[in-house]
Amino acid sequence: MHGFRHRLADRLKGVTRSIRFRLTLWFVVILALVLGVFGAAVYTLQARDLRRQTLERIEGKIQQIQSLEGFSRGEAFLEQLTIPNVSQNPGPLLLEDEVLAVTDTRGRVAQKYGPVSSADVNQLAEVGMSRGAGQGPFTYSLLSATTQVKSEPHEYMFVVAPISLGSSVIGFLILGSPVDPGGQLHRLLLTIVLGGLGTLVIALAGGYWLADRALRPVKAITQTAREISESDLSRRLALGTRDELGELADTFDQMLARLQAAFNRQRQFTADASHELRTPLTIVNLEASRALGEARSKEEYGRALEIIQGENEFMSRLVNNLLTLSRMDAGQTVLTLEEVDLGDIAVEVAERLSVLASRNGIGLEFENVPEIKVMGDRQYLIQMISNLVENAVKYTSGTGSQVRLDIGAEPAATGSVGWVRVQDDGPGIPAEDLPRVFDRFYQVDRARSQNRVEGGAEPRADGAASGSGLGLSIVQWIARAHGGDVSAISEVGKGSTFEVKLPLSGSRP
Repeated sequence: MHGFRHRLADRLKGVTRSIRFRLTLWFVVILALVLGVFGAAVYTLQARDLRRQTLERIEGKIQQIQSLEGFSRGEAFLEQLTIPNVSQNPGPLLLEDEVLAVTDTRGRVAQKYGPVSSADVNQLAEVGMSRGAGQGPFTYSLLSATTQVKSEPHEYMFVVAPISLGSSVIGFLILGSPVDPGGQLHRLLLTIVLGGLGTLVIALAGGYWLADRALRPVKAITQTAREISESDLSRRLALGTRDELGELADTFDQMLARLQAAFNRQRQFTADASHELRTPLTIVNLEASRALGEARSKEEYGRALEIIQGENEFMSRLVNNLLTLSRMDAGQTVLTLEEVDLGDIAVEVAERLSVLASRNGIGLEFENVPEIKVMGDRQYLIQMISNLVENAVKYTSGTGSQVRLDIGAEPAATGSVGWVRVQDDGPGIPAEDLPRVFDRFYQVDRARSQNRVEGGAEPRADGAASGSGLGLSIVQWIARAHGGDVSAISEVGKGSTFEVKLPLSGSRP
């Protein structure tokens, strides 16, 4: 029993803390205020109409009484201060519960009919006289009072009018009528209260149902978020509605798609990095095992050490590139922008890499060096052009004989741009591989690394025999960080051309 109460209390707390309950509560509170104001207005207008009707009824009866023969001259009161033909049976003049009384100038009751006492009549006469009822033959005072009728309080309206004989006031006529003889206001109040409560109950139930129905997409979002795990981001809401919650669901789906793509890239990145590191580590282990397995000549030990050194250099470049991309992705790379000359940077890169090109039997052509001013970080621009030239030399070696480096400027839609173009006559890139050459770790010829392990191929002395597939990704990041971009065109058997375009100094938006 105690456990049941505890669960019930927890469930009630959960309901009261929910958004749909609060929305429903606010809706009911606002509706209650509206109904309260509306009911008060209806009740007030009805009460005012009843008072107006009562006053019109009393005034009509006064006119009837004043129209009696001799009333206006006071002759009807010469013998006694009573209204002729009106005694204990007022006939059609008065309705049930209406009041008629006649008093002298001192307030003493001469004639009375209706559910009021003589003391009440005296008090009414005194109040009427104090308000000026006796100042003229046809003036009267309007009073409002509550009196006991059939043991229940009822609101009455009274008129105190003077009775004159010549120019003297000899008495007062008091005529009263209940404001609500049929109990309309009571029934109206009861109707407003019961109708309002019924409306609020229906609104509470209906509002809760509508809020629950409107928030079902939120439940779906919550449930989907709970089902999403680190290894499975394939769940989607796909509500298909065009309202605000539909837009929220679409945004949530787009976020999941971006996260899934990012996680897939991260997994691929990790897998590729592991693969790239596994190959040189395998080679190092293989060569070390061979060297330690049996006695070898000095030349064989030297050859093994050269292979190990080459693989170590490859791993060092790979780790450095990984760190560079990691800092770039994390936003930790800060560019030091200054006005630099692309021509000077290109000359510096060409002079430094000419030795690498000649070792691989490649002719590095470079001429026509115009002055191209851009706003950029000199070191990163050197790295960008160096990666392009090294990539061209690496893949041209053995199949081509020439790499050409050109720079220039041209007008563009957003202003003038400077371009750097690296062209080779190597094997080219297949059309299906060309869109992915800037992806991380993507290499057109992945059989190269496998052959290195299985066949024991020797690395080149310059260390450029194998690539990590990160150089072009770094080129793309540097180009975009400088407000430009990089593109590639290629034809199998004829070579490839990589082109970087950067906004000239003063042309940035």
